[in-house]
Formats: sequence, structure tokens, C-alpha cells
Amino acid sequence: MNKHLLLAAIMLTGQARAELMMPAIFTDNMVLQQKLANPVWGWDTPGTDITVTYEGQTKTAKAAADGKWTVQLDPVPANAKPTSMSIKGSSAKTIKNILVGEVWICSGQSNMQWSVQASYDADLEAMTANYPLIRLISVPQVGTQEPQKDFRGQWSECTPQSVPAFSAVGYFYGRVLHQALGVPIGLINNAWGGSAAEAWIKRDVLEKDERFATLMANTRQREADLAKPEAMANYNKALEAWKKRAEEAKKSGKPFTERGPQAPDGYLRGNSRPGNIYNGVLLPTIGYGIKGAIWYQGESNASRAFEYRSLFPRMITHWREEWKQGDFPFYWVQLADFKQEQPLPGDSDWAELREAQTLTMTAIKNGGQAVIIDLGEGKDIHPKNKRDVAERLARWALVKDYGMKLPYRSPEYKSLEIKGNKAVVTIDTFGSALVTFDVAEARGFAICGEDKKWVWANAKVLGADKVEVSAATVAKPVAVRYAWSDNPVCNLFSKDGLPVTPFRTDSFPMITAPK
Repeated sequence: MNKHLLLAAIMLTGQARAELMMPAIFTDNMVLQQKLANPVWGWDTPGTDITVTYEGQTKTAKAAADGKWTVQLDPVPANAKPTSMSIKGSSAKTIKNILVGEVWICSGQSNMQWSVQASYDADLEAMTANYPLIRLISVPQVGTQEPQKDFRGQWSECTPQSVPAFSAVGYFYGRVLHQALGVPIGLINNAWGGSAAEAWIKRDVLEKDERFATLMANTRQREADLAKPEAMANYNKALEAWKKRAEEAKKSGKPFTERGPQAPDGYLRGNSRPGNIYNGVLLPTIGYGIKGAIWYQGESNASRAFEYRSLFPRMITHWREEWKQGDFPFYWVQLADFKQEQPLPGDSDWAELREAQTLTMTAIKNGGQAVIIDLGEGKDIHPKNKRDVAERLARWALVKDYGMKLPYRSPEYKSLEIKGNKAVVTIDTFGSALVTFDVAEARGFAICGEDKKWVWANAKVLGADKVEVSAATVAKPVAVRYAWSDNPVCNLFSKDGLPVTPFRTDSFPMITAPK
């Protein structure tokens, strides 16, 4: 029997024996979100009266027909002194060593899942991870179309033993907040490597939205195809071809990042089928009191960057609708630089995905983007420098949510002015000023004329917020691009050390737009 079906069976059996059941998100060592009416829930025999007692509060509920009950605690301030919560129904339970502070979801695909032990200075990071006021919990990877009520896991204190396997970005982010705010921090890691954004969204939400009609039609067709007898034979054939390409790349010394084909049941239970991660990973935690979420994903959706312009904002608003805790903060990491450097300027699906991420800042409330175009590794889709990534995310939270005065937002394109054979780009520096790294010339710019043929440009910084761009072969420029490639060579920063956000001034057709 599937372990998650077994868990459900145990829960039902427990209810039949008149036993109070609590989900894994409510265990010893947990952190409650400060200044929030935190929901607490569980299951018991239908009709059973439930009493929850916490720090002088007593809340009551009655188990519904499906056995579930929920109470809401009164908001309390941050508290680093461990407390306990008692729950009484047909039996009794006590949750111990509870702290109150700031709780954040750490979500996305492999670069969020990437562990401390696989990052730079892993030995030192583990050795020094003595933070009993930081608490960690990870949600197992379960892909299913069946809504899950619970998961196998428990909260733990942050120690040299517990931190190595935890999300590096999540841990470093939480550590910065803990050190800056001086309050307990709870981190919920539910990242799943290789996951597609649509898997994190409830399926009927996508089905009802015309913008995703093609996505869902393709999904239904794929599901039908995988149900056919010849599906396994096709998989075996594709697997052999993939192995051959991988071996050829290895022999030639080239990086090989192509993901292998999935077995038929791999897709059905996997991390790209719409709704799978929502049901199996996210749903059991939805409603738990949180401050916000951090997100690092996009690689798996790069070939559909045009669609991501709508899909990613819809995912964020969907989570907020489900959580019922308002427009909580949602901060994400823009894709790093990766793959081979392009000898000539042109189009890039990774650049288009980055643009979709940038546009999300205007599509939703209370969101922000950490630009890391300088932190990637061309030969490795999993750059090991996760500290700088986390710190750029933390700047957003420290400023927007905790009222601190820090540089936090990467400079962004503002306007373009054509002056003869030169293009002058104005960058919004958000109170800072532009500087170049390593050399005086601003690198990473391309320019084109009416023929739309891109060439590398000469560029120099003018004052605090302008860049003059030109090329000898372009007499009448019409558009400029900056850092517009999979792995751009670029060197423009704010004086505070935040890289300029990749941009384009044109609106030429996207290569990832539907054909």
C-alpha cells in the first residue's frame, strides 16, 4: 500500500478507536506566527468536543462529519521562551517546546531544495549551526491528484545535525532574519527539484482559466497517451536515445543538462503534472500561520516563458486565496546565468523567463525579485553560492516587512531615448547609482536597427542612472537589450552591489510565444 494511503488508513482507524489525531505541521519544536490569529486543526471522531489550551487561551470546536476540527488562537507577540499547547478530545495530546516568531515557506525546485551540505563551506556552515531559536521542517515529495491531509515529518531545532540536509537558501534566509530581528524563525521547506509551476496549482483553477487552455489540453492528451499499452515501449526507446546523447556530450566535454525521459507512471506521480504538488505537498500545510514565502523556480518552465507571464502570478494569487491570510509577502529568485556563453546576441528562452519573473512584480501585490545574474555557474544549473542568494531575498523582507533601511531592489530599466546613432537608456536605481564591475566599460549590451539584427554594443555609464549605447554598424538604433542570453557576460551594478536586472526595450515576438 502507498505509504500516504497507509497514513490515511491509520488516521481513519485512529478515529474509529476514538483517538485524537494531529497533523505533522503541529509537532514539538514548532513555531507559531507572531501577531496572527493562528489556525490549529486536527481530526477526531465526528461530533467530539475539542478543547485547545495555549498560554492562557482556551478555544473549543466540534469535530465535523469528516472528523476535522479547527480553532483559531488569539494573536500573541514573539516569544523565545518555550511553551506548550494541550489538545483534548476523545484523547489528549500535548505539543511541547513551542516558540513564537516569524514563519516562512521555502518553496520551488532544485535550487531551493539544494541542501546546506551541497553548498559552499558546508563543513563550516554545519559546524556553526547552533541556533535553537530557528526551527526546521521539510515536507516529503508526494505527487498525486488525490488531496492529502497530512505528511510524514516533524519540526526540529536547528543544529549541526539537522541543518546539513535542509534547504540552503531557506536556512541562510532564516538565519539572516533571526540575526537581524532577534526573534524565533520557523522554516517550512517543501521544494521539489525539477518541478513545474503548474504542479503547484490546484488543477481546477487551471482548468477554469482560458489562459491555460492549451496547457491543460496538452495535459489531458499526455495522460491519455500514457494510458496506452505502447507508452512503456516509447519510453524505453526515448531513454536509450537520451543515454546516447548524454554519452556523446560526456565524450566531447560539453555540459549535458537535458533531463531524462520519464516513465509513464513517473509523469502521473511526478512533479510536472498539474495539481500534483499542490495536492501532495502544499495542501497539508495550507492554512498554517505564516509570514510569507520565498521561491526559487523557473528552470523547468523556461521553454514556456510566455505562458509563465500568466502562470506564475496566478500561482501566487492562488496560494494567497487558499491560505486565507491576505496578500502575504512572496519573494522569488530570478534565474541565474547558466549554459554556454553566446558568441552573438540574439534570443533566449531563459532571458524570456527572467523577463516574465520581472513582470510579475507589477502583476501582484507585495512581491519582490532577487536578481542573481552574477551568481550562476555556466556548467552547473545548481550554483553552490546560496548565501548571497538568500541574503538578496532577505533584503526584501527586512525592508518591506520589518521596516529596516537597506538597499534591497536591483536597478531596473526605465526608459530609452534615441539620439542620432546612439541610444541612451535610463535605469531606475532606486536611490543608488550605477557602477561597472572589473572594467570601466559597461558590458552585456546589444543594439539593433530596424532590421532587428542584434550586434554587441559599446556602452558607457553617464552619471548615476544612464547608459549610452552604440555600435559602429548600427546607424539608426531602435532597441537595446541588456544581459539578454542564457549566460550573459554583464557587469552593471548599483553602487550597493546589486546587479542591474536584465531587460529589453523592444517588444519583438517572443520565441516562447505560442506558434
